[in-house]
Amino acid sequence: MIDLLRIGPAAILLAAGSPALSQAPYPSKPVRIVVPAAPGGGTDILARVLAQKFSESLGKQFVVENRPGAGQIVGTESVARASPDGYTLLMAASPIATNQVLYPKIPYDTLRDFAPIAKCATVPNMLVVHPSVPAKSLKELIALARSRPGELTYASAGIGTSPHLSMELFRSMARVKLIHVAYKGTGIAIVDVLAGQVQLMSMNLLTGATHVKSGRLRALGVTSAQRAAMFPAVPTIAEAGVPGYEAISWYGLLAPAGTPRAVIDRVHAEAAKALQSSEVKERLTADGAEPSVSRPEEFAAFIRSEVVKWAKVVKDSGITAE
Repeated sequence: MIDLLRIGPAAILLAAGSPALSQAPYPSKPVRIVVPAAPGGGTDILARVLAQKFSESLGKQFVVENRPGAGQIVGTESVARASPDGYTLLMAASPIATNQVLYPKIPYDTLRDFAPIAKCATVPNMLVVHPSVPAKSLKELIALARSRPGELTYASAGIGTSPHLSMELFRSMARVKLIHVAYKGTGIAIVDVLAGQVQLMSMNLLTGATHVKSGRLRALGVTSAQRAAMFPAVPTIAEAGVPGYEAISWYGLLAPAGTPRAVIDRVHAEAAKALQSSEVKERLTADGAEPSVSRPEEFAAFIRSEVVKWAKVVKDSGITAE
């Protein structure tokens, strides 16, 4: 009996420790990063940059899987339904917040079904006008629009897209009446703005850079809270005449809700390390983006604020998704 009592505690301790000992360190197998958009766009590029860095640092393959469809809903839903074990991640972008308020029925809940890891980058839009528009500044544009209500038109890549919503926020905050002309894609929208068929557009900073530098379009403001490093002479819309205005495109990593906190913290640490490297910073800056590393709790709060913000814009503007 004495021998059994002596053996018992040791056996109990060994048994209690065995699960921890049997758990392999994360990651122990390849990890998927789902991109809910087609290859070649900003979401895809950032995902591939981070996947390469993660693979090099952690010694396991991080594989990017493109799952486009339904305005990013298809790929996003696949991650919401994935096992919360850290082996399926989502490289999300702004639509994960705006889709929640644009569509009356969506197969996931943005705030409930995901565990935010880190906001990784932001990209401002740029409000541009055709040179034929007699406004050299944002204040002049606002005055012009108020003097000619419903005459000025603005283009977008489609209903509910970032350029559309950023202009609707501008229209509301500047108290002007503009006419929205929706296109099925950025490329054809820009063609008509360059031709002067449509007077205004809020476009991606990198997309607009060439046309502004060539003089074919005039930049009146950037949509971020701070001036863009690529165009330091162009004021923000907030400082140029619409105080409090901000509308950015952003990218961030998320996991399915219920993913262990240890995994969230590990991926966050790797993302922070990658985004602070000079190599990644230079790549993002060249694409008009700015690295933006935030803690999981900060990212979660940011997503909540985005949902609230755009819900109001959608409601006030009467926007309905196509």
